[in-house]
Formats: sequence, structure tokens, C-alpha cells
Amino acid sequence: MKKTALILGSDSDLPIAEKAIAVLKKLDMPYEAHIMSAHRTPEVTARFASGAEEAGFGAIIAFAGKAAHLAGVIAAHTSLPVIGVPIKSPDLGGMDALLSTVQMPSGIPVATVAIDGGANAAWLAARILAVSEPALSARLADEKRAMEESVMKKDAALNV
Repeated sequence: MKKTALILGSDSDLPIAEKAIAVLKKLDMPYEAHIMSAHRTPEVTARFASGAEEAGFGAIIAFAGKAAHLAGVIAAHTSLPVIGVPIKSPDLGGMDALLSTVQMPSGIPVATVAIDGGANAAWLAARILAVSEPALSARLADEKRAMEESVMKKDAALNV
């Protein structure tokens, strides 16, 4: 199975990345996490993105706050799917990161999840990779059934 890369713009993004890591572990998906910066280590970031496919990655999740150019810089250097996770900051509540991540130029797409949406980024990466991984697709179907059963149990308990 192809790996998922988690690229954090800063170690302060780790609490949100840990939510993605928990999902990837639950689904038994291989991953690597790294800290890179679109602004402070642009050459390192570009080199990683350019070689990610050859290194066995199938999707990249980029976590960044404030100016949040990380996902876009990565997307500019790879043809792999890139998922951006805008990180909440005290300044503008994450809206700055959301807009920086979602407003990409034509031809350089970044799928963007909610502010601090680390878990959903991992679920999206799983769905992307499951297209060519039947075992992962089956695990996702099992998880979906488990979610449905959980909701139904809560509904039944509500009317007791």
C-alpha cells in the first residue's frame, strides 16, 4: 500500500496531525510525518514533494496555519493528491489559513478540509488510496457500518 505523508508546517501543528495519525493507524495505513516550511525550508519542501511519488507516497496531507502556503507549495511540485488542513490561530481563528489553502490557482488543486480537520484529512486520504487498494476499501466499508450502528444505538437509547 502506498504511504501517506503528513507534512507539518510547525511542531505546533502536532495536536491536529495526531488526529490524522490516529485515523491512519486505525485503518492500518502506512505513513510518515515530517516538519517542513513553505517559507523557512522551501528547497527541502520542494525536494520532498518532487520525490514523494517515487518514494512510495500516494497522498500528502499538509498542516499549516496563518499564511498556510505549505499545501500549495507541495501541490506545485507533485502530481499526487494534496490535502490541506488549515490550522486555527489566535489572530483570525484559522480563516486566514483556510482561505490561503482553498484558493489555489487552476491546475494546482489542493483538497481542503475544515479548520483543524486533521481526522477528516486522513479519512479523505484513505478514500483516495482505497480506489486502488481493495483491502483498504473493505476497511472503510467496515468503519462506515460501525458508524451507522453507533448512531442507531444512540437513537434507540434516546427513546427508552
